[in-house]
Amino acid sequence: MTLSAMISGIGVFSELSYWQVTSIRVAAGLVAVLLVAGTLVYVHLFKIVSFMQSRLGPMEAGPYGSLQLLAEIGKFLQKEDIVPRRADRFVFKAAPFVVLASTFLLLVVLPGGPDAWFISNDLGIYLAMAVGSVSVIGILMAGWGSASKYSLLGGLRATGQLIAYELPLLLAVVGVVIQAESMNLQQIVLVQANGEIFGWGAIGNPFIITQFVGFLIFMVAMQAELTQTPFDMPVAESELVTGYMTEYSGLRFLLFFIGEFATAGVFSAIAAVLFLGGWYVPGLEPTDNLFNVIGPLVLIGKVVLLSFLIFWIRFTFPRFREDQLQRLAWKFLVPLALANIVVTAVLKVVI
Repeated sequence: MTLSAMISGIGVFSELSYWQVTSIRVAAGLVAVLLVAGTLVYVHLFKIVSFMQSRLGPMEAGPYGSLQLLAEIGKFLQKEDIVPRRADRFVFKAAPFVVLASTFLLLVVLPGGPDAWFISNDLGIYLAMAVGSVSVIGILMAGWGSASKYSLLGGLRATGQLIAYELPLLLAVVGVVIQAESMNLQQIVLVQANGEIFGWGAIGNPFIITQFVGFLIFMVAMQAELTQTPFDMPVAESELVTGYMTEYSGLRFLLFFIGEFATAGVFSAIAAVLFLGGWYVPGLEPTDNLFNVIGPLVLIGKVVLLSFLIFWIRFTFPRFREDQLQRLAWKFLVPLALANIVVTAVLKVVI
């Protein structure tokens, strides 16, 4: 298919009825969730981390281990779906779907090009931060519904941790919103694309430069929100035997696994949109139809780069103690994020 044919196909897409467009976007969203999760598992977990540890990683299933992910999925699907005798069956079974639904709702607010988006909402980042909190409910449901002390401890740890780190995560976003004067994620991308740095606009104004402190806070808080090392207290294998997921097997454990890596990818995509210009590439007009084709690929490239930082830290640092984890959030990240907001607001008014 030629580039002109693809662009004309986008024009036909805009002429479809509402239910047809909605159905296509829902299907595309589900595919995107699985694609992001699969890409991060293979590229980072199976290969890059293996190279960092001087090993090859999976090599048997497919050329260079390329089919290992499908083999893992097949293995989980063959396992028996066990429900503990004293568990609350409905809550226990619904929990992984709640977590995965939260990830899907995060995805729908992300823009992939000038016209490549699922929904364009003036409160896009507000919506993203709101639905991102839904995963806490799913995790607590898993811990409570399992009727296991290990799962319950993991769920309570996760709840306390996620609530603590949601605040610096939100405050880090406020600086970007002040500078962009919008909560629409598409508009935030365009402001970075059309912006200037001291009168020089060759690369636009990616907010990672002017909001570098906010970027660091966002990445640290995101690491904690994903319960990745060194913030993996809720799933500490040496203490809680994978925490709130202890009693899960088969398909439902696979859903938690997919949700973990898909959420890492979606949060990385949000960070890319907020601080790296999202789908935009310097040197081209942001309204160019070419971005409807290459924009999603550019965004995926930035996601792979940012998610590499997540897994690099995951396999490098030791786990925090619970008191260290809470102290970092409340006594360091929150005051720093508030100071960043004040400085950004003052400079916005002065300049």
